[in-house]
Amino acid sequence: MSNLYVFLLTFFTIFLAELGDKTQLAVLSLSAQTRLPFIVFLGASSALSLLSFIGAYLGSFLFKILPKSVIEKITGLILIIVGFLFLLRKN
Repeated sequence: MSNLYVFLLTFFTIFLAELGDKTQLAVLSLSAQTRLPFIVFLGASSALSLLSFIGAYLGSFLFKILPKSVIEKITGLILIIVGFLFLLRKN
């Protein structure tokens, strides 16, 4: 795969996955509260960049020591646990 293909695939996957999620709503809320949208943008972009960096390198490391199927099962289990925690939390 070419670098451009991987870049575009990653960009559009993350862009579509993040539309309307809690992060976007938090950024919207912080921008409205602070009236400093550019500063909120810089903070949110920095946080997402750092998390993406950690995820990319952690994923690269894990794929060296674990089979892909194990990583997929662990990821799925984590998502299920997080989903149940959201269902059980009190508002």
